[in-house]
This record gives sequence, structure tokens and C-alpha cells, in this order.
Amino acid sequence: MTGTSGYLIETFVTLIAVCLIAFVVLYGARRLGIGRAQGPIHLVGQLPLDARRSVYLVKVGEQVLVVGVTEGGMTKLGEVPAASLPAVEIPSGAPFAAILARALGARKPGQAKGPDTPDARPRPDGDT
Repeated sequence: MTGTSGYLIETFVTLIAVCLIAFVVLYGARRLGIGRAQGPIHLVGQLPLDARRSVYLVKVGEQVLVVGVTEGGMTKLGEVPAASLPAVEIPSGAPFAAILARALGARKPGQAKGPDTPDARPRPDGDT
């Protein structure tokens, strides 16, 4: 019985050591900025088309490249001037509740919208 428990303890200690080493390496890489975008290149937008295909807008300097990505690779689909794209401002640090409220149409708390609850918006035929 001692051999089995000794093996389990050794395995557990090895697992903890590997996890600690991974944490230290990842934390150090993050502090050094490894893996972050550098230079004049930024991802402006992404549109997933299906599970294996997407279209990306990549800003390089003052040009935005339209790039198609599939399982076979990447293809440049076109270019547009960066000034022609609308400015999209993503609020940093916005609480999840505010984002959810905006996505749900900013309904008041407790105002359920379902088959039994009438919609507060006026109907096209003029009835309210």
C-alpha cells in the first residue's frame, strides 16, 4: 500500500511543479510583452462566415487590407483606405451588465418581453 500512495504523492507533486513552472513562464512572457501586437498593424474587424472561413480587416499604416482566411490559407481580397471606414469605439472596461442591457435594447429591469407581455413600441397600424 505504501508504494501506491508514494506514487500518487510523487505524481501530484510533479503536477503541481509543472503547473507552477507554466504559470511563471506565462506570467513572465506577459510582463515582457511577448505575443502582443507591435508596430503599425492592427486588427480592425472580423466576420466569421462559417466554422472554417472568416474575413478580416487588417489596418497596416493608412490602408486596410481585406483578408479572407480558410483552412487552406489566407488570401488578400482587397484594400480600402483607413479613412473610409467608420470609427468604431469599443468602451474598455464596460461592465457586462451595461453591454447586456445595450444588446437587449436597454429594457428596464423587470420588463419582460414575451408572448404574454405587450410590446411598448407603437405598432405600424397605429394601435398602441
